Amino acid sequence: MKAVILAAGIASRLRPLTDNTPKCLLKVGDKRILELTLDNIVANNINDVIIVTGYLENQIKDFVAANYPKLNVIYIYNEVYNSTNNIYSLWLTKDNLLGDEMLLMDSDIIFDKDIIAKLLASGYDNCLALKRHNVQDEEIKVKADKNGRVLEIGKEVKLDEAIGESIGIEKFGVETLRKLFDIIDRKVVVDKQVNQFYEAAFEELAQKGSDMFIVDTTDNICMEIDTAADLEAAGKLLLKQD
Repeated sequence: MKAVILAAGIASRLRPLTDNTPKCLLKVGDKRILELTLDNIVANNINDVIIVTGYLENQIKDFVAANYPKLNVIYIYNEVYNSTNNIYSLWLTKDNLLGDEMLLMDSDIIFDKDIIAKLLASGYDNCLALKRHNVQDEEIKVKADKNGRVLEIGKEVKLDEAIGESIGIEKFGVETLRKLFDIIDRKVVVDKQVNQFYEAAFEELAQKGSDMFIVDTTDNICMEIDTAADLEAAGKLLLKQD
């Protein structure tokens, strides 16, 4: 299994904090966001990591080299990070992933290491971490059947049909990952839909009959960092955990 971290973006909503620092290297408490993520990956015995970089990529490379010298890390540079969304960054990883399982995560979330453990122990080849709460329009919402199979995923899911929010951590098995990249290939190469969220490909995958299930991680700490207020709140959240 390879862990994929998408860390290409500029994070303009966090300026001026990100004027000279990539978002994933901002500190939450006394640790950087990427540090918390990599610690969680290592704690779950995953040693192969792919990091898609873009904005201020050398800072990310230098940080990982200095602090995680034993990790097997592949860096993939998104040259058009300023004009593409995460579906394009994920597409760039294809040649390094086919034939493997993938654990995918965004680089701007702080989360409990047990979330990864729950996905790995779920028994599902393909699954996503779900937080149950009263969702809002801008969140990546999930609609699922009574067995927890994902039917729809994205910001467009109706609020009254959503069972919760996808927090940005997913697991895919070998065969389904191949199908996923077939969809992403078409979207990026043929349809030029480089500004979509990757969840659009997840939903098409589900609509074409591939099973993807929710794993309830509501009781585990998880928070997306979008603003300076989020950074402060996340620091307080980690203090409570300690």
